[in-house]
Amino acid sequence: MKLLLPKEFASILEPKLSSDLEIEIAWVDTHGDIEGDPSDAEVYFNWFYLKPDTLRKVLSASPKLKWHHAPSAGVNHIPIPEYLEREIILTNGAGTFAIPIAEFVLTYILYHAKSLPKLLDLQADHAWQKSIELPIRELSDATLLIIGAGSIGQEIAKRAAAFGMKVWGSRRNPEPMPNFEKVVGADEWRVLLPETDYVVLATPLTPETKHLIDKTVLRLMRSTAYLINVARGAVVDEAALITALKEGWIAGAGLDTFETEPLPPESALWSLPNVLITPHCSGYSPRIPERMIALFLDNLKRYQTGQPLRNIVDKSAGY
Repeated sequence: MKLLLPKEFASILEPKLSSDLEIEIAWVDTHGDIEGDPSDAEVYFNWFYLKPDTLRKVLSASPKLKWHHAPSAGVNHIPIPEYLEREIILTNGAGTFAIPIAEFVLTYILYHAKSLPKLLDLQADHAWQKSIELPIRELSDATLLIIGAGSIGQEIAKRAAAFGMKVWGSRRNPEPMPNFEKVVGADEWRVLLPETDYVVLATPLTPETKHLIDKTVLRLMRSTAYLINVARGAVVDEAALITALKEGWIAGAGLDTFETEPLPPESALWSLPNVLITPHCSGYSPRIPERMIALFLDNLKRYQTGQPLRNIVDKSAGY
């Protein structure tokens, strides 16, 4: 069996696969250039930031592909027409990034709740101010709504519950879940907004979730509510969000993803005092490669032995 593997992971993958005499490897770089003959390859494991042109190049060179593993959790960039024409099983890296992203979400929440922007300003000014005069809040009993209670949402809930927060969630198929007080359907979370202190977006980007957070939704939120986006930038209507932040519809936002990345220097978001911007880094951790490789190798064993693969993507749903 031949595998198309990311050249950038060669130093990690090759030692783990070299003893398996039933495997041949062709290495693929980020541009889709292939070292070796891909014509009989069954499996493709791509590097990050897969571009449509790169995918087209690989698809054209590999007519026998049966299984494609993407390291990212989001796969909205993959189902191009040429891809959907073929019956390729797609799996993703869901769960790989859940721990660092969940930790970042708690960072955004604490940054807001403990008034860290103001405290940092006071430190820079060498100024001492009585804590009673600062808007410092507790997380205990604060309400957190996680839109998208998948692997990332569940790790967020675990950490938020440890702080004593009331955690609510939404997902396409709602069911009771650990660390959630309630889980509602994908169209039911809006009625919870007037009671919510923190709203976290952890939902995949699909045609249904594009601009999910629009003017109407932002108007439903409390003026003291804080929005956090660790999903995809296009889940939020940025123009509506900028208006909401400027006019005080909501208290602020922690944003790790944006409709255009890198975020353009002229974006109004950069200069808003109630916004924390991070450069799409919430999923970063030095432990990500080991988790990513472990997931792929486990699925490879499953593929070789005819067992069900983990993280199969429903291409019609987009996740």
